[in-house]
Amino acid sequence: MELIEKYLDGVLIIKPKVFKDHRGLFQELYRSNSYEQIGIKEIFVQDNFSRSSQGVLRGLHFQKTKPQGKLVSVLDGEVFDVAVDLRPNSQTFGQYHSQILSSENNLQMYIPPGFAHGFCVLSETVDFHYKCTDFYDPADEGGILWSCKELAIDWPVKEPLLSDKDKIYKDFSFFKSSL
Repeated sequence: MELIEKYLDGVLIIKPKVFKDHRGLFQELYRSNSYEQIGIKEIFVQDNFSRSSQGVLRGLHFQKTKPQGKLVSVLDGEVFDVAVDLRPNSQTFGQYHSQILSSENNLQMYIPPGFAHGFCVLSETVDFHYKCTDFYDPADEGGILWSCKELAIDWPVKEPLLSDKDKIYKDFSFFKSSL
């Protein structure tokens, strides 16, 4: 495993070792001691999987009082993945990092607790995996509008397929005013 880059305040891009031969490939998706060596010491308590179609945008999601750290990767397909720093005392508060994650580049992104997260699907379909450091609690969920002008995320899709709740989230300024 290789730490490729550190972005914002704690967002890591990781390149796991992938062993390929004529039979296919093998890759460890997670091994705690390897991740501890690059600074990820949180304990992951929940694994999630989603399958989505091209043009679907999920996000920008976060939990209000029980923030989740996430280790995200693509098992099949390609996404444009985004992390937005929501920690008011962080030097990178209100900034985002985007990364192409795919089954071709095998990159993973670690998003520490206190960030909003979202992705849009670039391939025909995507199988997306994420490990979380806290349990999902629907009563604690929050979100920021994907097209928020203040964040100015350069999404590669202009008219994404959205869930009903993702359509009605408020701008980042509304989030800041609630702090």
